[in-house]
Amino acid sequence: MLTYKSFAKINWALSVLKKRDDGYHDILSLIHAIDLHDTITFEPYDKLEVKINLPISKEENIVYWAAKTLKDHCKVEDGVLIKIEKEIPTASGLGGGSSNAAVTLKALNKFWNLNLSLEKLKEIAISVGSDVPFFFHLPIALVEGKGDIVKPLQIEKVYTLLVVKPSFGISTKFAYESLRLKEDLTEKYEKINNSIWQLYKNLCEGKIEKIKIWNDFEKILLNSFPEVEEIKKKLIKAGAILSLMSGSGSAVFGVFEDDEKAKVAATAFKGKYWCRVVHTLTS
Repeated sequence: MLTYKSFAKINWALSVLKKRDDGYHDILSLIHAIDLHDTITFEPYDKLEVKINLPISKEENIVYWAAKTLKDHCKVEDGVLIKIEKEIPTASGLGGGSSNAAVTLKALNKFWNLNLSLEKLKEIAISVGSDVPFFFHLPIALVEGKGDIVKPLQIEKVYTLLVVKPSFGISTKFAYESLRLKEDLTEKYEKINNSIWQLYKNLCEGKIEKIKIWNDFEKILLNSFPEVEEIKKKLIKAGAILSLMSGSGSAVFGVFEDDEKAKVAATAFKGKYWCRVVHTLTS
């Protein structure tokens, strides 16, 4: 039996540049893994089976499709029982499903003795989901294209976050369809790229007062989901230095000076919202 942690992520910055001819979107994002995680175990079995502590059917589970894609690609005859203990909320913008898929591909490569290279696994990963490749390059990376171009980075500074999720989720499909991009931002690539590199530098140096974070989905989705904006404001009022919606939402994170301040702030959300004090991962 193999057991793995499957970590969540936040987006410090997320720009959507344009819609591609293949239906996906080109993005530019600084993504950072956090210590909130699911636990996934892999055991010998006579068929491919996935069990999860949520009411999600096998056919709707990205883990099942990741495993099936790898199994079919490598013509594997053996089965596997995959058990998923979810802690990362779904439809939250925290990347739980994509992380699960990446862990599944890496684990089954070992479990089935396939000896596939990292690059080959990433090729399979992008066919499963555009956010999956990042999770081969923890803890932090600059992600481009439709999510398939990943530049791994290093960081030693740890940040304390309070992550808050309202009762509803936001589907990635809905978020992208809501964008209705008015302009192609490809010409502004260099400016956005430079801003992300400056953000990364400030994060590494712990210069919180200079950190500027952003998410292109926010303005669009806050109109449809005003509660997200309310959570952001409440986080700042509770002492967060910065606050931002992660990915396509609906989870919002606040950056705090230390654990104690984050834990005190969490009391303002408990009971009404899912919330956790978490930390960014280091290299």
